[in-house]
Amino acid sequence: MENTIQFIFQIVILIFSVVIHEVSHGYMALYLGDKTAYYAGRLTLNPLKHLDPFGSVILPILSYFLGGFIFGWAKPVPYNPYNLRDQKRGSALVAAAGPLSNLSLAVIFGLLIRAMPYFSNHFSGSFVLNFMHIASFVVLINLVLAVFNLIPVPPLDGSKILFSLLPYNWDKLRLFLEQYGIFLLVLFILFLADWVLLPLAIISFRFLTGTLPFF
Repeated sequence: MENTIQFIFQIVILIFSVVIHEVSHGYMALYLGDKTAYYAGRLTLNPLKHLDPFGSVILPILSYFLGGFIFGWAKPVPYNPYNLRDQKRGSALVAAAGPLSNLSLAVIFGLLIRAMPYFSNHFSGSFVLNFMHIASFVVLINLVLAVFNLIPVPPLDGSKILFSLLPYNWDKLRLFLEQYGIFLLVLFILFLADWVLLPLAIISFRFLTGTLPFF
């Protein structure tokens, strides 16, 4: 029963986090002059507008039951880069908005974990323990999402940030990444995620909260 409740909490937190990630892309695009996401009805926190059958349902369930860290994504929010007022940096700013929203959530809940010992006398022990568990999931899931999406490989956000910084004479690198990015990403997930992604997230977790995850 406890494992079932823990799984449900993780799924809810993951969906909540990826929805905020995608909505942040849309609002940044809107701020920069593109209304594509607005017209598509994607500037909403309603998860039904954002859920991807595989990335939001099947993959999280598979990753949980295969013993790995729960992981997933939502449907990408559409935007038209040609509508952005800042043509030079616009795509990078839209891309960065997603990981920054996850990092912001991690920082907020990380600070709440740090502050909880100072207020623990005002709450019951069970409340404090349950809060620490839930807050730990929020921090770690959002750190994983932020770090993963900043990998500079298409179609992840990090690639759009990288491409906006590359000089024009580096077009061959861009073409290579666009052509083979999905294969590089699959290789990373299969062989490097457990060795790179999760350790980086746990190190960041400890930096933010001053402790290890309460799982």
